[in-house]
Amino acid sequence: MKHPFGPGALRPGFRAIWTLAAVAVSVPALAATEVPVWYSMSGHNAEAFQALVKSYNQSQSGVQVTLKAFATPQALDQALTAAAATKTLPALAQMGDNHSLDDIAGRPYVQPFYTLEKLPALKNVRWFLSSDNAFVRDPKGQLMAFPSMLRIPVMYYNEDAFKKAKLNPPVPQRTWMELQAQLVTLANNGSRSCPLTSNLPVSINLENLAAVNNQLYASADNGLKAKGLPSFSFDSTYVRHLSLMVTWVRSEIMVRPDAGVRSIQRFGQGECAVLMSSSDHIGEFSGQRNLHYAVTGLPYYPDVTRSPGNPFVSGSALWVMKSSKPVTDAAASFLGWMAQPKQAASWYQQTGYLPLTQAAFEQTPASYYNNLGQWRNLVAVYAMRGAVTSQGFRIRNYPAIHARFEQIIDNALDGKQSAVTALNTAAFEGNQLAHQGAPEAASHKSTRPVHHRAKASTSHRK
Repeated sequence: MKHPFGPGALRPGFRAIWTLAAVAVSVPALAATEVPVWYSMSGHNAEAFQALVKSYNQSQSGVQVTLKAFATPQALDQALTAAAATKTLPALAQMGDNHSLDDIAGRPYVQPFYTLEKLPALKNVRWFLSSDNAFVRDPKGQLMAFPSMLRIPVMYYNEDAFKKAKLNPPVPQRTWMELQAQLVTLANNGSRSCPLTSNLPVSINLENLAAVNNQLYASADNGLKAKGLPSFSFDSTYVRHLSLMVTWVRSEIMVRPDAGVRSIQRFGQGECAVLMSSSDHIGEFSGQRNLHYAVTGLPYYPDVTRSPGNPFVSGSALWVMKSSKPVTDAAASFLGWMAQPKQAASWYQQTGYLPLTQAAFEQTPASYYNNLGQWRNLVAVYAMRGAVTSQGFRIRNYPAIHARFEQIIDNALDGKQSAVTALNTAAFEGNQLAHQGAPEAASHKSTRPVHHRAKASTSHRK
């Protein structure tokens, strides 16, 4: 499937689009300054970023952006620690906030992005994501990093597989039980090897099970309240859901989720009928000539919420390192160029990351969305104020918690633990990690999970 502004029309057209953008934009002359940028994107999106930087460098002579790629975010983070010790830091580095913003924002070599927003290159930029969303924003709503690589989880579906199975309409149902019936039909009519798969076991089955069902993922308003420590308490909705996922794996209507790239590759090759993954694969899939796909939102439970809420924003951003004033100004010039309408719109259309600015969303033509299902509607809601349940979460030591949750879910899907045992373990160990290093007074709270039926929130966007 090809889109006029998408990657299907951009190989090798990345260069053509960014060159046109460069010709149309004039950048103030600066002294020749190098701006080193470290990143960890791979594949299609890395190519798009490389083409963007090349076009910027060709558009002016005062700034030279240089790129250094890392295989994983962890490798990049380790390199930053070493570079800080030797004072050889880059000007910009791609990092996620890991839902524990202070871990990055508190580093002595990081400069908050909002301190650059008054510079001429970035002044008056209207960011797309609502300021109440907690991702890469501090409690005052100030941007801590340049929000260029934000994403949301979506449900991709192979249109040919749905038509072959004679499902009418040929789109996934948005409730879990109706989707189950469709997966059985898909398995019996051409998609036996892979009716459904995912590469986001924690995001789909814990984090966004809460957000999409308009529930809190953790107490203290998902850790966004100034007072109180967030705690996990996985209620009967989680138990029912994880039990359902276990039966799906056993009955082979779902391939066990994995956190690697295999599930992405299988869907891209047309093997899987449904994939639950992050939106930043849209550009990659649009470049697959024989893949006809579209996207819709994640499923929900209608007895928990009347209509689905919005999933959490995740991904990464470009963080500014403390540098000399000439380097900081040069970095701001590059980021300002990225934020201008033509570049920002092309970046959104080519990658599947959320729009960087309001102009990027507004200048994207309707034709771009023609073959992408519900993508435009799924994106549009993030410019508006969201319910507390979808604004994000802040939890101490969350990278370690996420890793442990992934192990626990894997054990449950493998039949090594019941859903109840797995979720009790997850809540108990998650709370221990979340409260580790917390003030003594707060840490006296019980970390034992209590199973109860949480009342569904009615404050959500439709």
